[in-house]
Amino acid sequence: MENLTQNTEWAAQLSQTGATMAMNYLPKLVLALVTLVVGLWLIRHFVQLLETRLTRHDPTLGRFVTSLASVLLKVVLLISVASMVGIATTSFIALLGAAGLAVGLALQGSLSNFAGGVLILTFKPFKVGDTIEAQGFLGGVNRIMMLYTVVDTFDKKQVIIPNAQLSNASVVNYSVHPQRRVDLPIRLSYGDSIEQARELILATLAQDERVLQDPAPMIVVGDLCDSWVELKVRFWSNGDVLWPTYWSMQEQIKLAFDGAGLTMPFPQRQLQSPVNKQ
Repeated sequence: MENLTQNTEWAAQLSQTGATMAMNYLPKLVLALVTLVVGLWLIRHFVQLLETRLTRHDPTLGRFVTSLASVLLKVVLLISVASMVGIATTSFIALLGAAGLAVGLALQGSLSNFAGGVLILTFKPFKVGDTIEAQGFLGGVNRIMMLYTVVDTFDKKQVIIPNAQLSNASVVNYSVHPQRRVDLPIRLSYGDSIEQARELILATLAQDERVLQDPAPMIVVGDLCDSWVELKVRFWSNGDVLWPTYWSMQEQIKLAFDGAGLTMPFPQRQLQSPVNKQ
């Protein structure tokens, strides 16, 4: 009879404790579940809106930023929900910080390239299709990735350049301006007329429609060398035909000089054989 009474008292205490715990934790649990569901819904819609806005300007950067924002917001939401139900999150946050520090030290080089990729995609010093010169390579930009940029040289070599180097060094972009100036040095003999050569070169430039007349071509004496007068021929052309125009103009000016009897001298050196002494 005494054992039955003790069991009844224990059951009553257990029931009272369960009821107390339910009264204390059930509202917190319900509130945490509601917060989790509503938070996930808000995060999903916010990420979709952010992706729609960003991908209009840059699809690569838009996808990256939205993915990163989604992960960070979900981590913050889970930590908040855990603290609402009474779970200590201080140790968990410290663990995440230590893990992040360890990963950062292990991937220091990759993180530098990653930061460089973010800067390139944000500030856009160049884009896919541009012709750039960087790190000793000249070619067209094939792809811009988060860690590396792929450049195809004109002799069809593919160069992969880390974004950290591109974002912290000088980059020459040949595609920003639609028109570019060509500087062409021409040698002229001291015995020939500079004015005649100037008129002949201007006439040759005017015959090629790839040479722009506004700004007008300019021909000046660049240097008085030992064996020739160096003329500086400067004209403007569209960037997409610049190199064919440059090569063509050298040939056309040479042919025009030959037809007019003008000379393009080249360095000469006379060697005198030693005199045999008897």
